[in-house]
Amino acid sequence: MPLRTRFRRDRGRWLRRVLVACLTSLAVVCGAVVVAYHLTEIPEPHPETVVQSTVFVDAGGAYLGRRGPVDRQEVPLSEVPRHVQDAVIAAENRSFRTDTGVSPRAVARAAWATVSGGAPQGGSTITQQYVKNALLSPERSLSRKAREALIAVKLDRTRAKDEILEGYLNTVYFGRGAAGVQAAARNYFDVTPGKLTVSQGAALAAIVNIPSYYEKAGSDPGVTAGLRHRWEWVLDAMEAGGSISPAQRAAARFPAFRFYPPGGTEGQRQYLIDVAAQEAADRLGITQDQLARGGYTVHTTFDLALQDATAESVKARAGGAEGAEGRAGKGVRVHTAVVGIEPGDGAVRVLYGGADYARQPFNDAVSGSVEAGSVLDPFDGVRLGGPLRALHGSTAPTPLRLAAAYAAVAADGVYAAPRTVTRITREGRTVHTARPETRRVLEEKGALAVSARTRSGPDGRGVPSVPAADRAGADEGPGALLTAGAGGGIARRTVWTVGYDSRLTLAVALFADRPGAKKGTTVPARLPDDPSPTAYAEELTGTIWDLAGDT
Repeated sequence: MPLRTRFRRDRGRWLRRVLVACLTSLAVVCGAVVVAYHLTEIPEPHPETVVQSTVFVDAGGAYLGRRGPVDRQEVPLSEVPRHVQDAVIAAENRSFRTDTGVSPRAVARAAWATVSGGAPQGGSTITQQYVKNALLSPERSLSRKAREALIAVKLDRTRAKDEILEGYLNTVYFGRGAAGVQAAARNYFDVTPGKLTVSQGAALAAIVNIPSYYEKAGSDPGVTAGLRHRWEWVLDAMEAGGSISPAQRAAARFPAFRFYPPGGTEGQRQYLIDVAAQEAADRLGITQDQLARGGYTVHTTFDLALQDATAESVKARAGGAEGAEGRAGKGVRVHTAVVGIEPGDGAVRVLYGGADYARQPFNDAVSGSVEAGSVLDPFDGVRLGGPLRALHGSTAPTPLRLAAAYAAVAADGVYAAPRTVTRITREGRTVHTARPETRRVLEEKGALAVSARTRSGPDGRGVPSVPAADRAGADEGPGALLTAGAGGGIARRTVWTVGYDSRLTLAVALFADRPGAKKGTTVPARLPDDPSPTAYAEELTGTIWDLAGDT
């Protein structure tokens, strides 16, 4: 029988066989997928994606710095404005709220790229991106891509969309070291997520596409122009999807970004963070490493504006550490320490511990023992209690301890333990609230006696306060002002200036040291006479006092 005739006669049978084979294969594949789906478990997030940093803010909420290996803090989705959520959805996955967690087209495209060795393909859903970034390893393979899809589908079927979006927004990388929307809002716009505008939210959503490139927006004109184009595209998508009105779209203006790269937490701020971190860890009963990785927000007592102004004032004066070092002699270093405490409360408002943390991590204001000289003479013969009891025998108090002592005098004999932490929060919940720790250490008569001696000077003859010309137009100044120290004339070793009233106690210490005979040690050295260290200390005290009145 001819072959053609035989084929025509058996064609129906072969077609049935092929169809059966295809249906069988499809059933096997579907069955395998179903089995794989049921056997697939949603893994826990990688440890590195759940690690959070701890952020420190000043008394007014201004950002001081952070501690921790990753710049990330979790924030509930309820604290992320809806327009920010919608901006990310418009930029990354417009069908997010209705899809099944996967994009078949994107999966097929990524699989082909893996097989053919092509460039990595994007286009994954938000759910897939979250699975890839937080739950799976970054390896490129067909098996990993298939597992990613299965987990995404299962995640979508077992978790609420808002829960998935919250996880995504808390882990996605935005550039500038920021993992998650909380750090991104701060690093780009210096705000919390809840204060992001429509324009700012659209900018962050646009950045997610190529974060390592767009992070330079605001400092690189080319990058800024490219981001602006994508920002327009995101806003157009939001308007088309009904997330914003035509009026909101028309009113949108490209936002201004914080300068990048931003200043680090070296210099002055690291001194503040060191002290506050130790206190916060002690109050929570945890280690500093646990604090750094715990995602806390530590609300401190510091006044950052006054702190920065103090640092600039010290730097600007020729008699300060920077200007006097060269005239003090070979190897001699001049130190300035400043402490400002609120009497009766103990809140530390200013803590200047050195010119640069990177060069000198030792905090002169907290740990530096400065020769007292005559600065403690007003306390002679006065009965002291509590923490001030040992003051009579002290020859070298720290600036913090001295400021706390005079703050007790300013508070009519009530001592308040110095504190740098007011509140500690985590994920929007307050986990610790600090309260002033006070006790009476001086009888009212004793406090009055110390105040009288402070006003007349340690030797009873009085000490000139800040020249009136330098205080023109300012407040009246502290109710009591004392300048004292150790040594005199060319042997002047330390100078203290203490000023206080019921609002603030300010202590300024000026001292010098030089290398000791043994390696790594220092010994006291005399202060330079030009400019006058006494005049410098008093002028600096008056300037900071006036600045405190303005902040």
